[in-house]
Amino acid sequence: MNIFRTISYKLILVVSVTVILIIGVYSYFNIKSQSDVLRAEVERHANQLSESVKNSTRYVMLLNQRDHIQEMITRIGKDPAISNVRILNKEGEIIYSAKSEDIGKMLDKKAESCYACHAENKAIEKLSIKERTRIFKSDTDQYRILGVINPIYNERSCYEADCHAHSSKSKVLGVLDITISLAEVDKRIYDNQIRELIFALISITGIGFIIGFFVKRWVDRPVKELVKATDQVAAGNLNFSIKNLSNDELGTLGRSFNNMTRKLDETNQQLYQSTKMASLGQLAAGVAHEINNPLTGVLTYSSFLLKRTKDNPQIQEDLNVIVRETMRSREIVKGLLDFARQSTPKKSLIDVNEIITRAESVIKNQIKLNRVSFIKNFDSALPKITADANQIQQVFLNLFVNAIDAVGQNGGSITVTTSQINLSPKGTTQIKNAVCAKTHSLIDSEHKVGGMPTIKFKIKSGSTEGLIHLDPVYGNKNHSFGIAIDKNSALSLSCPTCGLSLIDKNNKCPECGGPVYKILIPNQGSLEGCASFKDSWQKWDLIDKAGEKKFIQIQIADNGCGIPPENLSKIFEPFFSTKGQKGTGLGLSVIWGIIDNHNGSISVQTEVGKGTIFSIKLPQGDSAKNI
Repeated sequence: MNIFRTISYKLILVVSVTVILIIGVYSYFNIKSQSDVLRAEVERHANQLSESVKNSTRYVMLLNQRDHIQEMITRIGKDPAISNVRILNKEGEIIYSAKSEDIGKMLDKKAESCYACHAENKAIEKLSIKERTRIFKSDTDQYRILGVINPIYNERSCYEADCHAHSSKSKVLGVLDITISLAEVDKRIYDNQIRELIFALISITGIGFIIGFFVKRWVDRPVKELVKATDQVAAGNLNFSIKNLSNDELGTLGRSFNNMTRKLDETNQQLYQSTKMASLGQLAAGVAHEINNPLTGVLTYSSFLLKRTKDNPQIQEDLNVIVRETMRSREIVKGLLDFARQSTPKKSLIDVNEIITRAESVIKNQIKLNRVSFIKNFDSALPKITADANQIQQVFLNLFVNAIDAVGQNGGSITVTTSQINLSPKGTTQIKNAVCAKTHSLIDSEHKVGGMPTIKFKIKSGSTEGLIHLDPVYGNKNHSFGIAIDKNSALSLSCPTCGLSLIDKNNKCPECGGPVYKILIPNQGSLEGCASFKDSWQKWDLIDKAGEKKFIQIQIADNGCGIPPENLSKIFEPFFSTKGQKGTGLGLSVIWGIIDNHNGSISVQTEVGKGTIFSIKLPQGDSAKNI
């Protein structure tokens, strides 16, 4: 990248040029001001000296003591700061001078030293103090010279004196001319100019370095990080995030960028999952449809052959096997179709009690044949909920059929109870999505607790490493530890994918004072919990602030055979069945999908030999959100 096109270079260039102009203008006026002050001070002293010399020589001039006057002029001229002291008559002849060789010489009235008074070949009789001074440079001196001319006027005491040297008609008798060397003044001005130049250079260099340092730190580096991040995202790396963000606008931009890439990654993952599930559904529907047609043909011809072979028991037995297995295959195909057709619920206000009664009427004959007592304990004040009536009826039908199969042909009872309940978020809210700070998913669909995918951490206790699977229900503590842990030792928790630590160093557990883990719940804040697992403390601010929620609870209890503990975690998985050849293993997975799409939950309590209770909780209204 061309450095001259960067924002940093442009900022430094603009600010540096501005600083140079400001310091340059300041230095110019500062030097000019100092020079003017020095000149004014020298002029003031020169005028004072001129008046002093004029007053000192006045008395001896009245007495016309020429030797005494010359001696005074010579003594004054010996001052190193004074270049020369002269007294000239009005014709321009030097009468007295500190340099004896100049006495008697005539001055050129057009010379620089005389031009101020003789600009028009006529002497100016009155001069202001400013007009008395002039600065010039002689041929022999390399320094400037300040000249002060002080006119000697013809006073009464002059033309009435005993000497009567001058007529009363003359107004100006001559001038006192004092020239002072400005070598010291020029040296001081030069020194000031050098100091100002050094100050300007140091200031410009210092300001340039300071500006360059902070521009590079506050502008150049964050902009480069943003450019690098955009290149990474453009290359497909949606997990890239900008580190060390500042608190200014560029830091806000960086945080917005990180949030954008995180959401893009989430959307990409969701799109991938949706595409995968849609493809799986299409595949299942296609396979089921293609298999169903030949199965219908097999079943039709098998039934026809059964009628034609009534007199051949051996063939009848074989044909009955074909018919039975074909019927079972059709049930599997039907389950596949149900699984493939899971879609967004078409919700409306429904009466749960009415849906249960409708589902009961569908299987009324089956209930009678199995001598099952169907008991309904309905809450008459049960409010209506927003749900898909057909899908909810399918849930009840599948559960009723499962309960009838569990009771068996010896008879039993199925009790359906509906009620209204208020539940705290803890113990009821399922965590369906969780990620680390780099947005790697922590959900493990292979390992389940209560039929629900768990939250997987990598755990290290001492020198032992393994995995821990957290209970996915907020507030529950049915965690599964892959290793034996020492709760008195320091535990290390990290993301299984990238190894990023999940420990929040800024917080401590309020119950045991131990470390706290922190994971992100996309679009739902973050979940915190005790990382030493000495207690069951967890905190989910967003869910806690929502408070208790109202649910409709439907419990379907039977006194059948129950479910073995080893099968309990698998019952909601597709194609898992405890019915052997009778079941397809898709009924409960379809139920799970429907309840999940309604933002509800389903749980099971069972005891082998005593029965099973399925509990369904559906939110009142449509206010619940997927987690």
